[in-house]
Amino acid sequence: MKSARLGVLLAVAAAVAPSTVEAQVVPAFTMPPSSQLSPEALAILKRMDSATAPADIAGKIPKQRAFYQRFNDDRLAEMRRRFRTIIRHETIGGVAVDVVEPAEGVSPANRNRVLINAHGGAFLWGAGSGALVEAIPIAATMRVRVVTVDYRLAPEHLYPAASEDMMSVYRALLETYRPKAIGLYGCSAGGALVAQTTASLHLAKLPLPGAIGTFCSTGAPYTGDSLALSGPLAGNAPVTTSPVSPYLAGVLASDVRAYPLLSDAETRAMPPTLLLAGGRDFAASTLTLAHRRLAAAGVPSELYLFDGLPHAFFMWPDMPESIEAFRLIAGFFDHHLAQGSLK
Repeated sequence: MKSARLGVLLAVAAAVAPSTVEAQVVPAFTMPPSSQLSPEALAILKRMDSATAPADIAGKIPKQRAFYQRFNDDRLAEMRRRFRTIIRHETIGGVAVDVVEPAEGVSPANRNRVLINAHGGAFLWGAGSGALVEAIPIAATMRVRVVTVDYRLAPEHLYPAASEDMMSVYRALLETYRPKAIGLYGCSAGGALVAQTTASLHLAKLPLPGAIGTFCSTGAPYTGDSLALSGPLAGNAPVTTSPVSPYLAGVLASDVRAYPLLSDAETRAMPPTLLLAGGRDFAASTLTLAHRRLAAAGVPSELYLFDGLPHAFFMWPDMPESIEAFRLIAGFFDHHLAQGSLK
């Protein structure tokens, strides 16, 4: 199955040291769908195939933005059919945001909590419908207020513009909410941005959020077997090194704000962290390594890989695996975020 998700790889500038071990030649074979998948997921995988980005738009940002706008609009329509929410467009900390709340109201337990979402889209697209696709199911499942941030995008705005916008929203919400009652989460580029924002908050000596979720990406370069295997499993060529995003072009791996999980100090400083992805996601290996690093540093962390599913699979809500992912996310934040009175 060809994958639309490969077109939205979050690129990193950090180089992976070349291996001295010879590459292994793997005989060709037919890889069946995972036997763990639900019937609904098997049907959705066929729909994902039909939604593949055309190869000729690669590197052509205006065409990519137009394609993924339509893609995200379709996913948003599916989210709206399944989940009932109320959406308000606001400005918080000088940054445009969408505030998403469940139609039946925020639950009493979550009245003094808030989640901040950083949308995906390779730092190049994803605002609007893409952001709502990530915010709506969590707001409805957890019955919590979600603020999804319309951060500045590349190539018009380069690193660290996006984390600066996230920090502006976070600072403003600190005037109302206790820091331990605030959670940050994001998928793909948004997952990396959450880790980058958390490191920037730490280095700025600001109080950290109560918990974070870095899904299908995290604060480290994409590495490992899944980077090479995900392409062939989706009917594409293997990828062995991460391409360079315009947003992070020229940023060194030693920049701990860009790649915090390469730093022991910033890894130790992370709040409780949820890592989640599909088993056939190009980010899967990176998340397993991040989980090991966080665990070794004593950071409470949880890792969930959904076998047989690709990058950002939970953007497709009509399968049990996506609903399970939404419940895991909601349960993680419910467990780790503080309650109590507003600040």
